[in-house]
Amino acid sequence: MKFIPAPTETKRTYRQGARAEAAARTGETIVDVFRGFLETQWYDDVTLADVAKAAGVTVPTILRHFGSKEGVLEALGKRFATEVLERRQRLSGDIDGIIAALVADYETAGDMMMRFVAQESRFPALKTLTDIGREQHRLWVRTCFVEHLEGLTPAQVEWRLDGLIMALDLYVWQVLRRDRGRSADEVRRFMRTLVDAILGSTPEL
Repeated sequence: MKFIPAPTETKRTYRQGARAEAAARTGETIVDVFRGFLETQWYDDVTLADVAKAAGVTVPTILRHFGSKEGVLEALGKRFATEVLERRQRLSGDIDGIIAALVADYETAGDMMMRFVAQESRFPALKTLTDIGREQHRLWVRTCFVEHLEGLTPAQVEWRLDGLIMALDLYVWQVLRRDRGRSADEVRRFMRTLVDAILGSTPEL
């Protein structure tokens, strides 16, 4: 016989579901606001009081959701990692497409990334985030250039990967775009030149 929930049970389930959805939306709003601050400010300058006011919640609400400021950063890091991979999606072998996707990613979040790197030695939570970013970047480069790593010894693979990562590093974008005032197109051209030079030679180890 089919079980038919009592009206009171149905209402209770609905209320619980609605509360869970509201809590999830509140959490997303807090992360959104936190990210907005970090796009223009240093991590240590952003307070939970600032975030709470901008998000229309209280500091205790933030603490209930994330436990601490570091908890909000961790949640942002997880979302950010997913966004980076989505922005960088390109088939391996398309070097111009790979570089274009990378530069577009740096254009979107490069300044915030640089602030994270600049403060990582002072804040373990930021160091955790940037280390994850480095690992993710290396894996992405390996995947994109997998056909250029075939036939090499393990040591040669690591050597070539180090070179490609150097050529495609955030600091290259920073120096050319921010320090030298180059255009995004010029950054892509510089990076392509570096990548071609690295792929055109076989490391002898």
